[in-house]
Amino acid sequence: MEWLNYHHLLYFWTIARTGSVSAAAAELRLAQPTLSGQLRVLEDQLGEKLFQRSGRHLVLTDVGREVYLYADQIFALGRDLLATVRGHPTGRQSRLMVGVANVVPKLIAYRLLEPAIRLPEPVRLVCRQDHSERLLADLAVQALDLVISDEPIAPSVKVRAFNHLLGESGVTFFAVSRLAAAHRRGFPRSLNGAPMLLPVDTTALRRSLDQWFDAHDLHPRIIGEFEDSALLKAFGHAGVGIFAGPTAIEAQIRQQYGVAVVGRTDAVLERFYAITVERRLKNPAIVAISEAARGSLFG
Repeated sequence: MEWLNYHHLLYFWTIARTGSVSAAAAELRLAQPTLSGQLRVLEDQLGEKLFQRSGRHLVLTDVGREVYLYADQIFALGRDLLATVRGHPTGRQSRLMVGVANVVPKLIAYRLLEPAIRLPEPVRLVCRQDHSERLLADLAVQALDLVISDEPIAPSVKVRAFNHLLGESGVTFFAVSRLAAAHRRGFPRSLNGAPMLLPVDTTALRRSLDQWFDAHDLHPRIIGEFEDSALLKAFGHAGVGIFAGPTAIEAQIRQQYGVAVVGRTDAVLERFYAITVERRLKNPAIVAISEAARGSLFG
């Protein structure tokens, strides 16, 4: 296994930070020839030149700039490690790596995750959005701490993870004022032939809506199908069609997208899950998310 000599990296980092071999030699209390020789050893190991001369000055090469960024992070972590072991606060935030499935409404995702950044101990939230399958693959290798999804992990998915139901909500149908006024009376029969914007047929909400339409013998005119919930609502905001959203955030959807209510039903439920590798939630940020969801958002 090839090892990086961190003394050599420190010498390079100091030269780059101070701007010259002589200044770095004075700071490190080493002879200039010794420092220059150690720099050449590092360049030989990496197989790349880290500096080039510009007149009397040393200038970082493209590779040198990249190595300097890594070195800066390495030595910053080293300082934090020492401070932590010695009992001094570092001010570093813990990070919560979250994957949000495309189909989860962005307003729901915000309301779910917001408690994590209100904790007394600072948390840096890092959010990724993708298909559930890809997010679960990242969860399996612990590249994510948490996946927010609209359905539980299926038994067929070969990932050791656990579903934690955050809550459920009935759905409200929304549209711009003129469409809402035209289709509000006689709901849900009024949805027959109405222009409809739906999530794609691989989503839990779409399957529930299709079953509900069939149960009421409704045949809306499907204008578009969307993977991304925000794009679907953008089309609804433009007046293209009627769309469904969680009743739990009805007021926020009306305000953000300038739409009115066509009707509501509790026969179609949207469920939201926190999927983690923990059977029992221990991460304080994830616990805060779960408790707030069950207590206020969906309670």
